[in-house]
Amino acid sequence: MEAMESRILQLYDQLERDSLDLHTVLEFAGGNPPARREAVLDTISNLVKNGMLRETERSDFYERTEDGRLAVVGPRDITLYTREGCHLCGEAKIGILPLVAKYGATLREVDIDDDRVLHDRYTNDVPVIFLGSQMVAQHRLDAAELIRRLQQIAS
Repeated sequence: MEAMESRILQLYDQLERDSLDLHTVLEFAGGNPPARREAVLDTISNLVKNGMLRETERSDFYERTEDGRLAVVGPRDITLYTREGCHLCGEAKIGILPLVAKYGATLREVDIDDDRVLHDRYTNDVPVIFLGSQMVAQHRLDAAELIRRLQQIAS
């Protein structure tokens, strides 16, 4: 991933926003000089084309997709894709929480039913667990595998 792409995708976390307007992206990605502006606009177009950003109903506003978020998460960031009423998801969360504390990780739960793309992708597979940008498990938590990968990061 190019530096400009990472910079734009990380802006959503840095500014703690779900959507950003084009002016803000240009300002924070250094795109006000004409040549730089074109580079930022091209990068945004590529991110949209590659499914990392999506345009919102409001013109000139962009949301980062879950794929875009996963592209820039840290190695100790655990993502648990779940849905309401999923008992296996609840069991996975219970198994993950002690590991979050032990290994200094973070946990983000994402309800797949709130995102059409995630729903279509994982509807028959929850829970789905990622460590950083890598899938670690689906259907059930493989605690031993998650611990092994967390230990690799720690060493």
